[in-house]
Amino acid sequence: MALHRYDWILALITIAFCASAFGNGANDVANSYATSVAARTLTMPQVGILSIITEFVGAVALGSRVTDTIKNGIIDIDRFEGRPGVLMLAMACAEFGSATWLFVATKLGFPVSTTQTIVGAFVGVGLASQASISWAWEDGSVSQTAASWGIAPCIAAGFSAIIYLVLKYTVLERKDSLKWAMRLIPAYLSVTAAILALFIVIEAPTAPSLEEFGAGKACGIVFGVLAGALIISYVFFMPYFKRRLIKNDARLRFYHIPLGPLLNKEDPWLYFPGSADGPAVKDYYENAYKKDDTKQQVQALPQSVMSTPDTLGPGDVEKGLESKLAPLEPHQRPTGIIEPEDRWIKPLKHLPIYHPRRLWGFVKYFFLQGVSRDCVSHNSEHVLEAHSRAKQYDNRVEHLWTYAQVASAMMMSIAHGSNDVSNAVGPWAATYSTWKESRVNTEADTPIFILVVAGLLLGTGFWFFGFHIIRSLGNKVTQLSPTRGFATELGAAITVLLASRLGLPVSTTQCLTGALLGVALMNYDLKAVNWRQMAFIFGGWVLTLPCAGLISGLLMLMSLNTPHF
Repeated sequence: MALHRYDWILALITIAFCASAFGNGANDVANSYATSVAARTLTMPQVGILSIITEFVGAVALGSRVTDTIKNGIIDIDRFEGRPGVLMLAMACAEFGSATWLFVATKLGFPVSTTQTIVGAFVGVGLASQASISWAWEDGSVSQTAASWGIAPCIAAGFSAIIYLVLKYTVLERKDSLKWAMRLIPAYLSVTAAILALFIVIEAPTAPSLEEFGAGKACGIVFGVLAGALIISYVFFMPYFKRRLIKNDARLRFYHIPLGPLLNKEDPWLYFPGSADGPAVKDYYENAYKKDDTKQQVQALPQSVMSTPDTLGPGDVEKGLESKLAPLEPHQRPTGIIEPEDRWIKPLKHLPIYHPRRLWGFVKYFFLQGVSRDCVSHNSEHVLEAHSRAKQYDNRVEHLWTYAQVASAMMMSIAHGSNDVSNAVGPWAATYSTWKESRVNTEADTPIFILVVAGLLLGTGFWFFGFHIIRSLGNKVTQLSPTRGFATELGAAITVLLASRLGLPVSTTQCLTGALLGVALMNYDLKAVNWRQMAFIFGGWVLTLPCAGLISGLLMLMSLNTPHF
């Protein structure tokens, strides 16, 4: 029979699970897409929609149906034998501690590892309940987890640096870089697709081990994807690239790629064509520096400029700023993005609180504020100095690598959804199975409905709260562009793939951070890196284990020693 006297624990951990999955999405999902946003390859609304899809697919379609509820065997479960209620309490405290630290870290802008967060939480409840903790150097131990702070970033930095160096000297530094880019982009797209296919085959929790699957089948899949991607590149992508970059047809958009060979015509028919005015590609190196008082200047604009915020576009805002404010130097000019408070709340303050327009403004602010934040511009002199040290390349060449960058970012997000969903689901699954069977059960079938809920919460967490990490891990570290973002994400993916095969305890967050550093160092200038931001990020890693452990341990200690009748 179910332990109905502990229904309240199940109810509380369900609330904590929702908060933990939400915080997991806000912090870890943002890591996957940070370089894409910083490089201006994707916008925040685009990433918001993509993250919901990719995280859901990863959690539900590829997520493990059997969850190791005590992550990596950090604590000894024998301590809870015959005391299922205490195990349920320990899991609830761990879930609450993990969720609390994830929210705090995200708010402060710390890109932390959710795996190490739940490990720290288990250490805390283990110490409070006097359960044995795995400190020795062995698989899944606390010492190996701590060692990954240095191992993971270094390996990822090496892979990303190699990838970017190859790209730099085969394309970017060549005399006619666009010509070489057009020649080599099919190979880069195809190799990327093959690596990501191998990533799915080996890394997905539902996939069999490589030994069980067979090296021959894995090679067949990889080479099959390589050949298929090469054919698709030449048939569909190359006509699109030639028309957009060589003939400078600004009407083309990414959704015209399926037209393929039809784009070779002199004047092809286009469905939903874009505006013919303006450049064919955006400026991926547009200066993002602005003054500290830019926000105050935007807020001080006359009502005539801000009266119709729903219809204002980036160009309109910039025109309004240029006409109403004193001219700014080029390196001080705002990016034309206004924050959600300035867009939907402040322009309508003169209306009564019950006015439909003001109520509608509050609704839009609530649902859209997370994906309408300015995550590219900055007002830091240290960031400006780091950006000025990075060499800039042809925007047309950079544009070619946006497609591979988006693919690698989506794959990292899918992998995160499939693997790290267990960090939030694990403690809940242990509690649910223990409650249901009235005995300690630490490896349980995970109900599909909870994976669905977790998948949705991961994407929703990014939608509402992920902008904090996008800002922290984006161009605050170094100047980013599509080629640099591509090398960063692919290097991180390769590192996670190899580490999984070797049994190394690495974090996606730390792999991406190390990969970003490796690419930044390929500017051959230490000042091209904002070392203050790197120290800030590393500080978040160091704080994760003790903070999550302290919160969970104190909760467990208070719960076990609370006076009662």
